[in-house]
Amino acid sequence: MSSTDITSQVQQDKIAEVASRPTRLKSKIAADRFIYVLVIILTISTAIPLFSILFELIVKGYKQFNLGLFTQVVPTSMEAMYARESGEIIPGGILNGITGTLMMLAIAIAMAVPLGIFAGIFLAEKKESWLAKVVRVLTDILQGIPSIVYGIVVYMWIVSTMHSFSALAGGVSLGFMMLPMIIRSTEESIAMIPTTLKEAGLGLGASYTSVMFRVIVPSAFGGLFTGILLAISRVMGETAPLMVTALGANYISYNITKPMSAVSLLIWEFYNDPNLADLIWSSSLLLLILIFGMNLLAKAVANKWRIN
Repeated sequence: MSSTDITSQVQQDKIAEVASRPTRLKSKIAADRFIYVLVIILTISTAIPLFSILFELIVKGYKQFNLGLFTQVVPTSMEAMYARESGEIIPGGILNGITGTLMMLAIAIAMAVPLGIFAGIFLAEKKESWLAKVVRVLTDILQGIPSIVYGIVVYMWIVSTMHSFSALAGGVSLGFMMLPMIIRSTEESIAMIPTTLKEAGLGLGASYTSVMFRVIVPSAFGGLFTGILLAISRVMGETAPLMVTALGANYISYNITKPMSAVSLLIWEFYNDPNLADLIWSSSLLLLILIFGMNLLAKAVANKWRIN
């Protein structure tokens, strides 16, 4: 083949390539549009169940959403039956559940937050040590353990020892569930702080402890606080561990060594009593509002921390 033929062949190939570009461009545009539409359809399909649940809770829960829900204890099954037969709103509320939830959350926070922050600081500062690697692996394992397992372990440790169900046992089980999230969020928040900040503090003559707790931790406060809020919102609706630790109670109690109710436990009890079934929706709506509010607050704090 002569050089003229080769040149001619090359020119023909270039012309063919240029001619095929519009076709390939149209194919890519069509593929992009198809993927875009598919993503929208899948997103809407994912949101439909969520909005269906919200709609169901609002429609069925607003009738019992009144002042009595927050100021009165759970009514008896007989009182609820009489109210249903007369077409009236079920009297009573879930004050005992709200009180129990807040007390057990307070116990869980008092236990999990200090332990989680100190463990997270250790993992961030000693990331290459063998102990840090072991703790990190155990933390990841704890995140995947079913909640009922926490309840059973705490039952053996505390309930069997005290020979009584209690709010203390319920709070400890929730605290164990909060620990992994707080540890990892603390580790990530501390790791994001520039090392030059710590070096500057040490260079000015401050002790390691002072630099850590007066400079590094306050600088990472946004991430720490966000992790704590998310951990609280995660355990707020837990039922399984409380069934074998706190047990529940139909009265208001401030004694942490005695059985205590929670909003999530009351929802389970209402489910097992047809006369109290209407309170399921209002209690679930309240729990949803609380968890939704905690998540919004966590997002707001996280956004402000990023800006600063």
